[in-house]
Amino acid sequence: MKLQADNAEGVNLISSYTPQMVTINGQPWTTSVLLPASGEVQAWHAAAFEDLTAAHFEALAVLQPELVIFGSGGRLRFPRPAFLRPLIERRIGIETMDTGAACRTYNILVSEGRKVAAALLFEQPTHERERIAPAA
Repeated sequence: MKLQADNAEGVNLISSYTPQMVTINGQPWTTSVLLPASGEVQAWHAAAFEDLTAAHFEALAVLQPELVIFGSGGRLRFPRPAFLRPLIERRIGIETMDTGAACRTYNILVSEGRKVAAALLFEQPTHERERIAPAA
């Protein structure tokens, strides 16, 4: 699904999304990704929903957004509340939705000038999970 035609100066935008990948600023990503409104887009070392830990959400808190949009994959799944503590302690809001909805919502919020970050989960097949390093 194509989402955005143009890239605003200095803002990270999602231009398309499929269940297997997202295109951000013209670059395709097939693994999970951390996407701040501006700044460096980076790999999010989460190969499966079941592998998520508080450290994954700490990586989001370091970005210091006002709001985090968590795309939980192909279906809506909520992370354990204890995993969200790094965000809660910094008074950072979090919204959880499937990854497609997260992509659309992120683009809307960023176009409004909101200080938002997205964590988009793209689960890897079991045989590829060993190649993805765990979160630090």
